[in-house]
Amino acid sequence: MPSLTIKNVPASILERLKAQAASHRRSLNLEVITCLEAMTHSVPLDSEALLARVRTLRVKPSGPSLTDRVLTRLKSRGRP
Repeated sequence: MPSLTIKNVPASILERLKAQAASHRRSLNLEVITCLEAMTHSVPLDSEALLARVRTLRVKPSGPSLTDRVLTRLKSRGRP
C-alpha cells in the first residue's frame, strides 16, 4: 500500500488529531486516513445552484434606502 509523509505539521493540529483519534479509539494514522477520506469524498459543489441561491437571497429590500445622511440623522435623534 502506498504511503504519504507530511512534514511541518503545526503542533496544534497534531494535538487536535491525537485527541480526536483517542476519542474515536483509533490510531493517529487511521484518524488521518479517515479525515482525508472524508474530505476527498465530499459532495461536489454545484456552483450554478449556489449562485442561484445567492441571487434569491440578495433581493434588494423595499422601502427607503439607508444612506449616511439618514443614519447620521437617526443617530443624532437618540433612542426613545
